[in-house]
Amino acid sequence: MTGENPKPVKYELIRQDRASAARLGRVSTPHGSVDTPAFMPVGTQGSIKGVLPDQVEQTGTQIVLANTYHLLLRPGEKTVAALGGLHRFMGWPGPILTDSGGFQVFSLADLNEVSDLGVKFKSHIDGSEVFLDAQRSIAVQNDLGADIIMAFDQCPPAATSPEAHKQAVLRTLRWAEQCVANHGRPGEQGLFGIVQGGVNVKLRQDCARELSAMDFAGYAIGGLAVGEGFDAMKAVLREIGPALPADKPRYLMGVGFPRDIVTAVAAGVDMFDCVLPTRNGRNAYAFTTTGPLRLRNSVHQREPSPIEAGCDCYACRHFSRGALRHFFFAGEMLGPVLVSVHNIRFYQRLMADIRHSIGTGSFDSFLRSDARCQLGPSGDPEGD
Repeated sequence: MTGENPKPVKYELIRQDRASAARLGRVSTPHGSVDTPAFMPVGTQGSIKGVLPDQVEQTGTQIVLANTYHLLLRPGEKTVAALGGLHRFMGWPGPILTDSGGFQVFSLADLNEVSDLGVKFKSHIDGSEVFLDAQRSIAVQNDLGADIIMAFDQCPPAATSPEAHKQAVLRTLRWAEQCVANHGRPGEQGLFGIVQGGVNVKLRQDCARELSAMDFAGYAIGGLAVGEGFDAMKAVLREIGPALPADKPRYLMGVGFPRDIVTAVAAGVDMFDCVLPTRNGRNAYAFTTTGPLRLRNSVHQREPSPIEAGCDCYACRHFSRGALRHFFFAGEMLGPVLVSVHNIRFYQRLMADIRHSIGTGSFDSFLRSDARCQLGPSGDPEGD
């Protein structure tokens, strides 16, 4: 990772919390800066589903994520490059992060063969056989042109045996070295390594130490959104977050609910992504400070109030719960769009308040007093 190329991604620590590992910072990229802790909405196939880029920007979003696996299969990285690169393709002028495709290969694809060389799988689109390895993953991400790209890794499910987790770490480290060696645009794209190891703290620490020696632009923590549970995630983060280089951004992949995010921030994590705001929004599930609203429930049929009083998102400023419920039952696209906008704004308001609390030295009080810090998976409190 060394050489004459300038570092395209840099981390600036602005303030370290005294009572925890939480930190206020800024990540600079070729397409702008990101205030951290930060949340990235997920644009799986090159778009945040149902939401226009300017609507995403109005929620306070500074950086978005796109998915290498899906863009590789359709329309293909060469097509994206021919159309001006991912920023132009997505209509998003700010920073973009692409994942390596590894998680989707292991979780979505019909696997044919996994070896130290890479992964052979069948496309979920047309059944064609595809081979993805570290070199190909990096080449695809170089063509896509995101500001931050991820090393190819193996992400096993939580229930995997200890021996299989160890094998996955060895492959992840081997592939990380290959990603460094094959990175074709080191002066334009920051490459992050990914720490694996399941819930085995010692294995995680070994992986983090080996990756740190490779001097990546940043470090991600993978494999903590695959069914291991909140307490196990918290235990891993408590040890691994502060063990990563202090002068580089730390990214927890695929997490999660507000409770998960604030817990990870307290462990020193800077960046997050999750499909929850938009996926749940498309299913009439709205995040609020007091818990989720299921807007299909009959209690909202004639409810004139917005999703959440005091929210400044477009949906809450212009629409009632009753109107939103109608849109979902009528099959109108506006319903999923508006609730997705609200949910992204809910997350960005949370992140802004987290940053403010760290900056003012009140993060510990924020953790204890803000109801959002307790929001995790829940049942339906509203009845039918």
